[in-house]
Amino acid sequence: MVNEKLLNDLLNKMVDNKRIFSAVLCVENSDRSFSWTGAAGDMQKDSRFLIASVTKLYVTAVVMQLIGENRIALNDKISKYLPGHFCEGLHVLKGVDYSDEITIAHLISNTSGLPDYFFHKQDNGRTAADELMEGNDEAWHLDKTIGLIKDLKPNFKPGAKRKAAYSDSNYQLLGRIIENVTGKKIGEVFHDYIFSKLNLPNTYAYSDTNDNTPVPFYYKSQQLWLPQYMASVTVEGGIVSTADELMIFLKEFFNGRFFPKEKINDLKQWNLILPPPGMFQFGIGLEKLWIPRIVSPFKPIEEIVGFWGQTGSFAFYNSQTDLYFCGTTNQINGKGHRLASNAMMKIIKSVL
Repeated sequence: MVNEKLLNDLLNKMVDNKRIFSAVLCVENSDRSFSWTGAAGDMQKDSRFLIASVTKLYVTAVVMQLIGENRIALNDKISKYLPGHFCEGLHVLKGVDYSDEITIAHLISNTSGLPDYFFHKQDNGRTAADELMEGNDEAWHLDKTIGLIKDLKPNFKPGAKRKAAYSDSNYQLLGRIIENVTGKKIGEVFHDYIFSKLNLPNTYAYSDTNDNTPVPFYYKSQQLWLPQYMASVTVEGGIVSTADELMIFLKEFFNGRFFPKEKINDLKQWNLILPPPGMFQFGIGLEKLWIPRIVSPFKPIEEIVGFWGQTGSFAFYNSQTDLYFCGTTNQINGKGHRLASNAMMKIIKSVL
């Protein structure tokens, strides 16, 4: 059993009112014989928050269901589902156009080599992230992303051995493929394939720019509110939820609600990705924490798998202890990710 004093201590240490101003942590086991949710700072246990790239775990659940329905396959070329003007010249490296070699598997595993529109420097030396972190809210639709990345140098050939580079561009393309296959907007797809199945009243795809119910996240000491951007990037990070409802999804994901449980192992085709938000490994729509042996030298911690979000959101599972973890530090910096990662490891270590 997890010591609740430890949980409270770890949660309260996350919030220092200098770099982290709020946090929510939820810890639970499979049969709910242990279930704990705590909040600190300017968030409550039931606060709605943008789960950022944890949204991509929901994308994995959708893609696996579409595969189960025989509507797509991982080895399908993306050109099968996208118009020619999207794909033409999308990936040109050293004079060779590899655009027609990109598959759905490459997108969902970040092995396409396509540059990330969010962090890639443009001609003016600035990134999309720079503008947004300064509060310059603007929408980033797929057409805009494609126009940008066609002028950028790809990272490597699609599917290059042991190569992976985190790129939100991959997920914007994947979102459009999902929309074309289903004939529905991605927010509707999330609702039909996940939210309605799990009866999640506080979970939805952010779309109304007048909706101010999710708590603002922080960049350094400033609150950021970017409704136009968040409404435009649904597939890569636009889901709103609460810690408890995120926990419901997380457990159902790993327990076979959306696709056969044994197929989780098929997703564990790991490639190392470096910051941001920290050193971790990326598989087929799934992430694994990098765990230094020194953390627990005598009782090694086995894999912790799930997903990170840029705003310090997280959703992970450790089968070794049968513990699920989710929540947020609601801050766009590496400090929040490190605190959440350390907290998960200390909790696991305490029960080994």
